[in-house]
Amino acid sequence: MPIYITYASYSQDGVKGMLKKPADRTGAVRALLKKVGGKLLAFYMTTGDNDVVVISEAPDGTDAVAVGMAVAASGAVSKVETVRAWKAKDFVAITKKAAKLSGTYTPPGR
Repeated sequence: MPIYITYASYSQDGVKGMLKKPADRTGAVRALLKKVGGKLLAFYMTTGDNDVVVISEAPDGTDAVAVGMAVAASGAVSKVETVRAWKAKDFVAITKKAAKLSGTYTPPGR
């Protein structure tokens, strides 16, 4: 299954909820991913630009994006970004495709 990395930042309401009722949110995220046929690989609370990093598997990109949208709709997060990830060994096939295409694209204005 494809791997996705989701970055999220808690909204003010999300932080208030965390302080009102401190809890490990791993189970809630795991359950949501399971509903789309996905699997939680890792769930981290982080510092910096993002408060949360989720590494998951999902059947396809639409499932991963739908999970992020559902969480955003709850009002708990103010920013969600989901990216597709590949293991380095699997990315080799993509670079081989790119090598075959290299030089065939005509940039605008040329």
